[in-house]
Amino acid sequence: MQVNRKIPIAIEQYLMPGIVVVLMVLLYAPLLIHWYDGWLNKNIGIEHEYFSHGLIGLPFAAYIVWTKRHEWQELPNISHPFGIGLVVIASIFYSSGLGDLVNLSFPLMLTGICINFKGIPGVKLMGIALVFVFLATPHYLPYLIEPLALPLQTFIAHVAGFVLTQLNLEVTVEKIYLFVNGQIVEVAPHCAGLKMLFTSLYVGLMLLYWTGLLASRTLSILFLVSAAFISIFANIMRNTLLTLFHGTGQDGLFAWLHEGWGGDLYSACMLGLLVVLINGLQHYATIDSES
Repeated sequence: MQVNRKIPIAIEQYLMPGIVVVLMVLLYAPLLIHWYDGWLNKNIGIEHEYFSHGLIGLPFAAYIVWTKRHEWQELPNISHPFGIGLVVIASIFYSSGLGDLVNLSFPLMLTGICINFKGIPGVKLMGIALVFVFLATPHYLPYLIEPLALPLQTFIAHVAGFVLTQLNLEVTVEKIYLFVNGQIVEVAPHCAGLKMLFTSLYVGLMLLYWTGLLASRTLSILFLVSAAFISIFANIMRNTLLTLFHGTGQDGLFAWLHEGWGGDLYSACMLGLLVVLINGLQHYATIDSES
């Protein structure tokens, strides 16, 4: 009797989760490979490139799940009807064949599985990991936001024009266009810094979780607002440099910073500033807690 009782327990604890993992791999491995190929080789849609922070965000979410595995196992097995509903919706999205719906089915399926296995407590435990997955899931929301970025584009163009004027260059600014030495540079919607802003806020959220400062609402808001300002300033300087290079005929430098690895290096340096900032806030929080 005792042996027979252990068999259902083992099936419940290991076999069913194992089957779910295998099914998730079979269903979503091709999708994740498509995302990573697009992000790395930049052969995915411009709007989907806004979510390239998923390169590090998805492995970070998996790391969080791994660190919480013992807490997960200690939770009682509680199913919830809402979980089944999410799984059904995710299945419909996946089978639709529509790009955005197939993409969104991934975080929905993960959430539904969490609720089916551990109920609402399971979602609360893995909530931050699910947030990182959802925020890294490509969709066309940036395409809807881009038209609203016109004031930001105009602001960037005027600031870049002002800076270049201080360098004794003849610059004319007309809305989002800069004219330098007969050359025209457009601050296009995808050059308004939305991608860098999304990446900064996403990486900022990762840093807040990693350092434990996410528990402080005040420090979290302060850091994310500062990260946004750093991102906007960095993008203004990048557009200024691009205009300078294009207007002075330095096409090699323009291509290097605009489409080459120089742009990636510039973004990495900007994200490095976030690490410096979070270290400063962490030091402040330590001193404040000791006083």
